[in-house]
Amino acid sequence: MKIKVGFGFDVHQVAKGYPFIIGGVDLEHHSGAFGHSDADVLAHAICDAILGAANLEDIGYHFPNTDPQWKGVSSLLLLEKCVELIKEKGFELGNIDGMLCLEAPKIKPFIPAMKENIARAAGISVEDVSIKATTNETMGFIGREEGVVAYAVCLIQKV
Repeated sequence: MKIKVGFGFDVHQVAKGYPFIIGGVDLEHHSGAFGHSDADVLAHAICDAILGAANLEDIGYHFPNTDPQWKGVSSLLLLEKCVELIKEKGFELGNIDGMLCLEAPKIKPFIPAMKENIARAAGISVEDVSIKATTNETMGFIGREEGVVAYAVCLIQKV
């Protein structure tokens, strides 16, 4: 059995007047992330991990921010499409491990819903999705709440 690991990273600026969607959950906060799609930093990092594991370029290659069809789209849809792409190459997704780095809001109460959303979009069990979070101890652009970062790893296997 061929097993491959992928790593993903994403960062988005944070500013007032934007929704703050992470893991498909719209968080109540005074600021939010912005980007071409819904700026779901966690979903984007997971997409890159999945695509990277299968050697399929990155999220910007498949869903460029110059293409109007992806403007404002749910990043969970992008995740679904990434899983379809690896299936076309004969792979299935094993598990996802995601890590968020942001000062606020605290996301612990929202992690179960995020895990459910990610699992549903990825076509795997909630038990195969891990999401964790940390702060940047008030340092740097994350500490000043100017941005949010996500990291993700995944395992895929040849079917």
